[in-house]
Amino acid sequence: MKSKLLSAEEAVRIVKSGDSVMVGGFLAGGHPEKLVNALLNTSTARDLTIISNDTGTKELSIYQLVKSGRVNRIFASYIGSNPETGRLMMSGEARVQLFPQGTLAEKIRAGGAGLGGVLTPVGLGTVVEEGKRKIEIGNKNYLLEMPLKANVAFIKAQKADETGNLIINGSSRNFNVVMATAADYVIAEVDEYVKAGEIDPNFVTVPGIFINSIVKVGR
Repeated sequence: MKSKLLSAEEAVRIVKSGDSVMVGGFLAGGHPEKLVNALLNTSTARDLTIISNDTGTKELSIYQLVKSGRVNRIFASYIGSNPETGRLMMSGEARVQLFPQGTLAEKIRAGGAGLGGVLTPVGLGTVVEEGKRKIEIGNKNYLLEMPLKANVAFIKAQKADETGNLIINGSSRNFNVVMATAADYVIAEVDEYVKAGEIDPNFVTVPGIFINSIVKVGR
């Protein structure tokens, strides 16, 4: 069995200019800080699309990545904690598209599940519906939200085994679980790394079949 274990620097080499990168987490909760920091400091990839719930805060490396000028498109739900994202949106230096949080999660889930899109009433009658197709079902209108996928996903977990099976605890599951299914190449940043078979299958949050490489950051 080929080892999936890599350093953060080795793992992020998969990201190339023009790629779309999903970044898990909800602010600092479940955020793969070491992976984003490695992308920021050891990669020269530019013209990136970042797909993230909130693009972080000033304390997180994703803030610096957005500020670096290497990101030209952002899909997010909340950007109030990252004023740099707001500046890029207002200046037009980057294309920033915002979605209701549940809608963003469903778009990613649809991408991972191979669905053609999702129908939701959320956003009807607001700016959210601009440019989107409306579909009437049972005398009720819905917006068609298209699936969202990425070239690479950075996710965070508490534990991984050699095959990539992950345990993600509590609320840190947030966007990490759906993003694991919706990218061509998935890198998991983990605190603990164990032998195959040491994780009870009943507690696996993300099966190893979705995980391409593992970066251990805990002691």
